[in-house]
Amino acid sequence: MTEYERWETRYATPDYAFGKEPNYFLRSCKSLLPPAGRALAVADGEGRNGVWLAEQGLDVVSIDFSPSAQRKAKALAAERHVKVAFELVDVHNWNYPEADFDVVVETVPQVRRSPDYSGLHAKAAGIPHGGPKQIENLYTRAILERAFFEFRVLSIVEEECEIHEGTSHGGMSAVINLTATKP
Repeated sequence: MTEYERWETRYATPDYAFGKEPNYFLRSCKSLLPPAGRALAVADGEGRNGVWLAEQGLDVVSIDFSPSAQRKAKALAAERHVKVAFELVDVHNWNYPEADFDVVVETVPQVRRSPDYSGLHAKAAGIPHGGPKQIENLYTRAILERAFFEFRVLSIVEEECEIHEGTSHGGMSAVINLTATKP
């Protein structure tokens, strides 16, 4: 099964695989958000993070490659009465604009492009969780420090915590969270 087929299958169910509420780390960063501006939600799936950012007053572009996920994301935006621009694209092949966004959020562990990042820590390989099982798809502080060396890192937090986000992400997880600003 391809990565596309795996995600499309996960999102094809009627429920929201990761729930309708934003990622716990993103919610904890609320005080860092500007009162207005443009936000990019990378690999936003069913839209829970992009919709939440729009609820905070930001002009949001939500990108993902799953048509099933984006149908749900559009429904969630309508349910919450917010406007979000959705683009059906592969996040690995999208032409990222250099300076178009005030906030970039990504909470999927496979892509390393954003200044706000929440991913599974390499320690998660030994903990049953809903994320990737391959060590090469997990992160360490050193990987993030190398990937974001040009950024002003505000914090890197490594923690083990219980996460309850929909039917696809629940239980004990080892996570690493990065918050940084572009110089």
